[in-house]
Amino acid sequence: MSYKSDIEIAQATTMQHISAIAEKLGVDEKYLEQYGNYKAKIDYALMDDFEGKPDGKLILVTAKNPTPAGEGKSTTTVGLSDALRKIGKKAVVALREPSLGPVFGVKGGATGGGYAQVVPMEDINLHFTGDFHAIGAANNLLAAMLDNHIYWGNELQIDTRRITWKRAVDMNDRQLRFMTNGLGGKANGVPREDGFDIVVASEIMAVMCLASDLDDLKARLGRIIVGYTREDAPITAADLNAQGAMAALLKDALKPNLVQTLEGTPAILHLGPFANIAHGCNSVTATKMALKLGEYAITEAGFGADLGAEKFLNIKCRTAGLSPDAVVIVATVRALKYHGGMKVTELTTPNLDALEAGLPNLLRHVENVTKNFGLPAVVAINRFPTDTQEELALVEAKCRELGVNVALSEVWGKGGEGGEALAHEVVRLAEAAQKPAINFTYTDDAPIVKKLEAIVKTIYRGAAVALTPDAKKQAKQLEALGFGNLPICMAKTQSSFTDNKNIRCAPEGFTITVRNLKVSAGAGFIVALAGEIMTMPGLPKIPSAEAITVDNSGVISGLF
Repeated sequence: MSYKSDIEIAQATTMQHISAIAEKLGVDEKYLEQYGNYKAKIDYALMDDFEGKPDGKLILVTAKNPTPAGEGKSTTTVGLSDALRKIGKKAVVALREPSLGPVFGVKGGATGGGYAQVVPMEDINLHFTGDFHAIGAANNLLAAMLDNHIYWGNELQIDTRRITWKRAVDMNDRQLRFMTNGLGGKANGVPREDGFDIVVASEIMAVMCLASDLDDLKARLGRIIVGYTREDAPITAADLNAQGAMAALLKDALKPNLVQTLEGTPAILHLGPFANIAHGCNSVTATKMALKLGEYAITEAGFGADLGAEKFLNIKCRTAGLSPDAVVIVATVRALKYHGGMKVTELTTPNLDALEAGLPNLLRHVENVTKNFGLPAVVAINRFPTDTQEELALVEAKCRELGVNVALSEVWGKGGEGGEALAHEVVRLAEAAQKPAINFTYTDDAPIVKKLEAIVKTIYRGAAVALTPDAKKQAKQLEALGFGNLPICMAKTQSSFTDNKNIRCAPEGFTITVRNLKVSAGAGFIVALAGEIMTMPGLPKIPSAEAITVDNSGVISGLF
């Protein structure tokens, strides 16, 4: 059987004018800044005018540890929003924006899939409304002002060997990871080692996602640490008087973007930092706006629940005063079989033994959400044609042993209609009781090492945290500088509960090694690097970009 590609499905859809989508939300056109017929920014002034309006229900979509087989988390998120509309609920979906790096690399875009997509798919996956370009420009303005200050005498006595701020570009380009610049003589700057991050890894992306308004944005930008003096004193963007100009570049990017699903459900897309080195969620502004505009706001967190959901709850919700009414945990039978030891090439073959061996991975995420964080949850099985009834029944039985229901999700092939069973379960959970409070994994005033231990032992089920000598020194310095009360952002592989991407399923008793602790003072968290985490990815041997083209009429093909 042949299937239409995602881009073919998207291009065959007749989209509604963006003003009609805004009208569904009760958003007056005075708040809209239109980018053509199908995209618009929503002015954040709307939040002031809607302040007295009660919030809707917040639904978080997360997943088990991702695998090469994929889980379909974004697809489920989009399809759930369509399904909720079909059963009579006023739903809004709030998603992250895609990065060009994965689009042209190996992962592809981030607009859902099949008949559960947000559109215009090509625009969203490419330049969209220019938010990422603005962040890259602000990032590089700060880098330029930093090096300019050093060139003109270095009044702040910045140690050029201890500069932590990198330049940024929204592309996978391993050639830029490490470089030497300022060469060519005195007139061309001060020679030093430097490098590039991908834009989604820039602290400015995380700052934008957590800022509540322009004043908060300027304050957070000013707190960004770009390096240190030889006396270990931090140098900030405010020391360079850079925060005002950076905010000027970012003022429009701070406004969330309004688009639509294939079925005309309003979708708010806004920003999105890496989930393994940052907190991996869309902006606080977008989430809060969705809560004001809909009865149900459906949002997602990056990668599996050990990274995305943990940070959504311990960082984003703690910072913004949010709490989900229900959590959806996405899984696939084939990915569970992968965690049970099967090869990627074998996953379409029925195998109850491998499925049962891989189920502990899913069940640990379920237990983390329901018992450790104290939130109601449902498992959504993103169904594939190769799944057997016996396999589906086994997943359902094991989840019910933990008191968690399972709902089949067939939104990829059926759109909202294929998610109605999931939608009914989400409504049942969200409306069954008063809004649950989050059991945070650690308290604000816990020492840095204790916070690390709490995440590793409670969420990952590891036995201990080992800090390298450098990391121990950094923990003491950060606490001495007054950053000890900040939440922790664990930077580790998304493929495993451990810091080793090759260890599957649900291991216990392991040690997580933290080799570096770095404060993101503007974003307001401490990044703990465990394992090798790339902040500038490279392209694969055959990148997705090789299949992307455009014809003479401007129609793009090859995107997925």
